[in-house]
Amino acid sequence: MKFSVLVAIVPEELEQEAIDAARELGAGGITVMSGRGISNNQKKSFFGLTYDGSQQVLLMVLEKGLSLQILKAVQHVIMPDGEDSKGLVFTLPLEHLGGIDVSQLEKFEQHLKDTL
Repeated sequence: MKFSVLVAIVPEELEQEAIDAARELGAGGITVMSGRGISNNQKKSFFGLTYDGSQQVLLMVLEKGLSLQILKAVQHVIMPDGEDSKGLVFTLPLEHLGGIDVSQLEKFEQHLKDTL
């Protein structure tokens, strides 16, 4: 079985929607980290104060085939109906993996059987 890590960087207000979309498709554990991005666009200013939007970084270890489905679901959350992107989502292949829960492996195996 091959694995990928999916990384999604989403605005704080879309965090739960992205998590729900991933879980609905079979994502198990999700690590959530707070972040702050620095873009090439000028920061928004309000009465002389600049605002950097808070972002959440979601990390998921997934079976490789499942990762593409979840990537597309999260992409729909951050780019609904072709709007400008409000985040970023990508996958990376995993070469070595330790510590994954056996019940999660069983879920991944069942997903593979269901899709074949």
